[in-house]
Amino acid sequence: MDQKQLDALTALWNDRWGGTPSAYRLKYRFRDRWVRFHSLPGSKRYPDTEEELEVVLGRHHTILRELGAAEGLYVIADSYHGPEWRWRPDSSLHPDAVLWYTLTPEEDPDFGPTTEIELRASWMPYESALLDPLLRAVADDQLGFVILAPSDLRWLYHPYDGGADLITSTVQERDAFKQRHSAWLSSHPLGL
Repeated sequence: MDQKQLDALTALWNDRWGGTPSAYRLKYRFRDRWVRFHSLPGSKRYPDTEEELEVVLGRHHTILRELGAAEGLYVIADSYHGPEWRWRPDSSLHPDAVLWYTLTPEEDPDFGPTTEIELRASWMPYESALLDPLLRAVADDQLGFVILAPSDLRWLYHPYDGGADLITSTVQERDAFKQRHSAWLSSHPLGL
């Protein structure tokens, strides 16, 4: 992505969603269009076997296909740094990613007064061979703050270790996803 594409992404984000693109906070800002799916039966958080990992990947791909991800996806993922340390994911998980947005400690204070979170963005064709390594890293808690979205940002998909948060365009669309995949929902009263 070049600077013109990054500027267009920023303008689209501001128009469509506004505020900071902090993945884990989306569920609070857009509660009326939010649904959380657990990635394994019984709300099990981490896959222990290859078969369980296939269930995790299968659920992610089912939702993404239903959302219409075939056109391709924006992939936004994080790296962290503080005064004396830096963490960045393996570049093979997010090829061609470029710095898009930096969350300051004031914008995301949960990570401490000196930690900045750099969000890197790329455009990726929707292909399992490209997306599965990233989704595997998320499932193993090696990568967080991931947002997947279509070119018009009409929906946001935030996979995390244990499931995924989906922010839909409308309440009706959210309700349809909840109905179709009711077995993947949490029994927690807040949907967590």
